[in-house]
Amino acid sequence: MPVIKRLCTTLGKTLGFFTVLVVFIAATLNYFEDSETVKYTSMAEDIKTLEENFRQQNKSCFILGASGETGKVLLQELLERNIFSKITLIGRRQLTFEGKTYENLVQEVVDFEKLDDYAAAFQGHDVGYCCLGTTRAKAGAEGFIRVDHDYVLKSAELAKAGGCTQFHLESSRGANKKSGFLYLKVKGQVEADIEALGFDRFAIYRPGVLLVDRQESRPAEWMARKFFSTVSAVGFRSMAVPIQEVAQAMVSNTVLQPEQKTEILENKDIATLGKSAGK
Repeated sequence: MPVIKRLCTTLGKTLGFFTVLVVFIAATLNYFEDSETVKYTSMAEDIKTLEENFRQQNKSCFILGASGETGKVLLQELLERNIFSKITLIGRRQLTFEGKTYENLVQEVVDFEKLDDYAAAFQGHDVGYCCLGTTRAKAGAEGFIRVDHDYVLKSAELAKAGGCTQFHLESSRGANKKSGFLYLKVKGQVEADIEALGFDRFAIYRPGVLLVDRQESRPAEWMARKFFSTVSAVGFRSMAVPIQEVAQAMVSNTVLQPEQKTEILENKDIATLGKSAGK
């Protein structure tokens, strides 16, 4: 009997601990939930109409970072929805595609260290999408700053000079140029620097954890995505978002007409707009 009693006591304490842990996590996620910065209602039919009107304008676009996780999905979304008469991929190497779907793609290979020599690649586009980025783990601190700030900003400058009026930037949740964390500081700084260029329209997307099966996935990253996928599924939409919804939101937002020249879509905004486009 004493053994059973001790066992019950231990189980009770363990259950109590996990209950407290779950409540704590729920409270923390609720605290960090994004406020609705941009209002999106159910607009699937409206977007279809806007897409058709946009399509008739025969606009062109370019994508930076089309070989990355978000860039690949964004390209697929743009091809499927067919709102541009011309799509150009700008990158450091030629990408290989199979099928007639890709036969009209234009590819411009550039040296990001000498972008001024490739200014022509950025001319004549109406809309620019930037999904370019690396990590400190891959490139080191200096390499990360060079890619996520210098390459991105210079590309935006050349695009603006080449006639681009609308620029869409994939950034990160928590981006802040005053942050003490290098990643968030760099993301926030490039946001501010591009805004200063004065595009007619500048859209910033700040997703949380991107829910995607990466080709380069470490065990810790895999576990983190599974965790955030679970909490996202139970209603906390500020922490993570499926990568497909990011791409859908970027394309849908292109045809919308915002009130401000610069707009910031936080994780919840991205999820809401992305889901409405997927209906």
